Amino acid sequence: MIYTIGENSVGLVYSSQNNYIKLLELGTHFVSPMNKVHVHSKLMPFEAASYLNIFIKDEKLMSMLHLVEVRDNEIVLLYENGNFKRVLTPGRYTFWKELIAYTFTKIDLSNIEVDTALDKTVFMKPEVAAYLRLYAVNVYEKGLLYIDNKFEKILEPGNYIFWKNATSVNVIAADMRQLQIEVSGQEILTKDKAVLRITFMCQYHITDIFKALVNVKEYEKQLYILLQLALREYIGNFTIDELLEKKEEIGSYISEKVKESCENIGVSIIYCGIKDVILPGEIKDILNQVLVAEKKAQANTIMRREETASTRSLLNTAKLMEENELLFKLKELEYIERISDKVSSISLSGGNQIMEQLKSMFVSLRKDTKE
Repeated sequence: MIYTIGENSVGLVYSSQNNYIKLLELGTHFVSPMNKVHVHSKLMPFEAASYLNIFIKDEKLMSMLHLVEVRDNEIVLLYENGNFKRVLTPGRYTFWKELIAYTFTKIDLSNIEVDTALDKTVFMKPEVAAYLRLYAVNVYEKGLLYIDNKFEKILEPGNYIFWKNATSVNVIAADMRQLQIEVSGQEILTKDKAVLRITFMCQYHITDIFKALVNVKEYEKQLYILLQLALREYIGNFTIDELLEKKEEIGSYISEKVKESCENIGVSIIYCGIKDVILPGEIKDILNQVLVAEKKAQANTIMRREETASTRSLLNTAKLMEENELLFKLKELEYIERISDKVSSISLSGGNQIMEQLKSMFVSLRKDTKE
């Protein structure tokens, strides 16, 4: 039988028992009727992986093929003409060398780290993403990398990619920004046996992520207990009046008191202080009564001081008027003027006597002035 093989094809001749005999290239060939020919296009992968061993002895055929072997702990990224095509899983693959430019990137999945030279856009392909573990550490965070449950290193902000394999990988991130914790509703006994309910606020940040996340279990609870105990110790040493006077000093005392303990758990206090102080009802009433009494006493003191000053002023005026008759007369005229301002009309009875009296008063004042 005559077979014609086209430009982009090859023919493989098999016996009637399916044994491979030879390769047919471009041209016209005579083949025994007892044999059969399979024509393969060079534009398609050579699907012969399952029985590849029967072709290996044909050096000419093998020189025309890419032979790719992928082991159990590997994958291969297949590119056609520079573009990603697919993932080759464990097995044997053959591809024609002509017409299509194939490239292969072999990846050892037993390695944890992903080669930074790989094109990251390939990681977005679903076929590749299935073999990846992705972790993100935000710009305000730091992370701890654990491999097989052993601490490996501290991760700075960024995206981290690891290959999936039998090795466990875990990333624990911690917020490195300024944080806040509130010790609220603490009922604490003062030195004078008064029960106060206090809300205490503390701003802090993590300084050592390894201490905070590895050396200490639940560092926030540890910090809460440190603040709570220091607050109780401080308040128990003062009476309620002393505490109200020293309220602004509590924050600095607590901060200094827990400073060393905070360093051991990997945090540092930025600011702390009392947010609210709630007094029992009866204590609040007593303090209000004391405040009212104090204000009344202050008001009485001010009134007595003003009365004393007024009396002293009147006494000084009286002494001056006693020593100077003219000043006394001027004071009389001042009061007459004030009275006259309030009089709208005057009715006289008694005839000339009143006029004579007024005249004598002003005449005598004039004589005194001249003297």
